[in-house]
Amino acid sequence: MDRQYETVRVEDRGDGLLLLTLNRPEIANAMNTQMGRDLLGFFETINAAPAEQRCIVLTGAGERAFCAGGDLKERNGMTDEAWQDQHLLFERMARAFAGCPVPVIGAVNGAAYAGGCELALLCDFIYAAATARFALTEVTLGIMPGAGGTQNLPRAIGARRAKEIILTGRPFTAEEAYQWGMVNRLCAPERVVEEALETGRRIADNAPIAVRQAKHAIHFGIQMDLASAMMFEIEAYNRMVPTADRREGILAFNEKRKPRFIGR
Repeated sequence: MDRQYETVRVEDRGDGLLLLTLNRPEIANAMNTQMGRDLLGFFETINAAPAEQRCIVLTGAGERAFCAGGDLKERNGMTDEAWQDQHLLFERMARAFAGCPVPVIGAVNGAAYAGGCELALLCDFIYAAATARFALTEVTLGIMPGAGGTQNLPRAIGARRAKEIILTGRPFTAEEAYQWGMVNRLCAPERVVEEALETGRRIADNAPIAVRQAKHAIHFGIQMDLASAMMFEIEAYNRMVPTADRREGILAFNEKRKPRFIGR
């Protein structure tokens, strides 16, 4: 992937694994309008040709913050119309992120507040530095979460705890996030990105159609009743039967070697 962006950095780690870094460390990787455009452009590119990538790891530049949320200096003095125009861009970005067929692992290296916490919640799962902190602070600023926070947090940790977090705006630790099921793994701060990349490599080594279809089945299946979800799963499963990767996987198992998946 050779496209360049102003506020995010994309590194190709080979064989379909990308490291996507929010790159405004001088202001805690706060999300301004340009970062909204850059993330929207990135995910639209991925979504238009998902077979070209196999896994994405998302992190923040520097040691202090994953993302501090919206850039409030840029927002200072905005008219209502300008604010809503900017937020529409952020909404489009969040929808493109949520709709990404390729797995996205969050490597939360520091503070993930407000919109930054929402970005983390949009990931398929999260590894966090043990020193990281999270918060949805929007109600302390006269607004509310508007990039999926009121929907993704309750789905991750339950409605009652999510209400407490969102309605108080109170920060919580990575350890608490781990205990509540929002974070999958706690890492040493200097290891969080590498551990996420190691898991990303494991995902990227698997059959890419199978990975995308499994993610698709989970994402939509949990929004259905169980019987409908089981039928949806079978529709996703049947997509694999005629693929070369399915045949290669069985052959490699019987030949006692690592499979060579090609995404077809």
